[in-house]
Amino acid sequence: MEQKKRTIWCISKYASPPKYGVGARLFYVAREFSKLGVDTLLISSDSNHLAKYPDSNEIYNSEQFGKMKHVWIKTKKYTKSASLKRFLSWFDFEKKLFRLPRDRYTKPDIVIVSSLSIFTIVYGVYLKSKYKCRLVFEIRDIYPLTLTEEFGVSKYNPMVIFLGILEKFGYRRADLIVGTMPNLKQHVCEKIGKEQDVYYSPLGIHERWFRKMPPAKEEIDRLFPAEEKFIVGYAGSMGTSNALHSFVEAIKKMAANKEVHFVLVGAGDLKEEFKKELTTYDNVTIGPKIDQDDVPYFLSKCDILYLAAHDSKIWEYGQSLNKLIDYMMAGKPVVASYGGYQSMLNEANAGVFIPTNDDEAIVRAIEHYNSLDQSERIACGARGRKWIEEHHKYENIARNYYNKLMEL
Repeated sequence: MEQKKRTIWCISKYASPPKYGVGARLFYVAREFSKLGVDTLLISSDSNHLAKYPDSNEIYNSEQFGKMKHVWIKTKKYTKSASLKRFLSWFDFEKKLFRLPRDRYTKPDIVIVSSLSIFTIVYGVYLKSKYKCRLVFEIRDIYPLTLTEEFGVSKYNPMVIFLGILEKFGYRRADLIVGTMPNLKQHVCEKIGKEQDVYYSPLGIHERWFRKMPPAKEEIDRLFPAEEKFIVGYAGSMGTSNALHSFVEAIKKMAANKEVHFVLVGAGDLKEEFKKELTTYDNVTIGPKIDQDDVPYFLSKCDILYLAAHDSKIWEYGQSLNKLIDYMMAGKPVVASYGGYQSMLNEANAGVFIPTNDDEAIVRAIEHYNSLDQSERIACGARGRKWIEEHHKYENIARNYYNKLMEL
């Protein structure tokens, strides 16, 4: 007997396609589901501070990616990632989800609701009740813990309390909980007070890493010193949540070392502050935010790469950082100021985790890698890339995810 074709609805406000500036994890997973013969519908929003959607007069906009259907909903815009307007945009998305013309689409066997927005779990529970389908609650960011730990919002804030209620509601009503961080199960069990199955489905490799390396770009090349130096690179946001203050102090402390040069690219609320603080130091260059497709070329010009995270309870449950995947795919050793649950970098033996907020530890790590033969650094970076390619290709992630869904 021929097996019934499954229908999966994947819903996430931020599941943007790469053609709009940022390719989100759920977009790639959903596209891979469709390649497995699943009737897949992806629902997202055009209000995303990292992506740029076209202007539209329609609220519900449809497009096709291979066999995958994508509907993006026109919602209220915002500019700052931590702002009231962002939360209002979440509410707008939820309101319009309930008005989605569902009769245009095959009813789902499985609904995947992926944060953010965590509010979407309410719509997921509604669909579960209406269609008697299975519900998957996927956690990409742990809310409201991110608000209290990363942004210092009081645990008594009404929004934090409300999000906490929604979080527990989702954990209890979902048929499967999925996390992009490897130790989410500990958090879920702490929240609901009982043992709960939690499936780990990691971030994957962005498709830009499988394209031909872009040609040299003068605007990137001129960020690097003309004379040969040992280059410590950083690519990403320079905001409150990026924990770069110790890195800035390490740059200052290494000013006398003429072999080492730091190159940072990106945008963020603290960028101008850092530029002003480092204006008299000639061992650092702070450049503009670069196009995502140029990230591989920028990283290729560095000798080692740096990332950081605050010392936060959030990291006890593991990390899911796109930056770390990009860094390891670049084939460079990574120095990570990170005190949480360790994965990836240590498993691949492709760099080092060091204590958070410790500029002396950063200096020691940089000096260590600078002292190695180039062949040793190349071998270290190559281990990282090989490990990521073996464990984080989206086709493998989606196949394993689908097999887990079929157990439902």
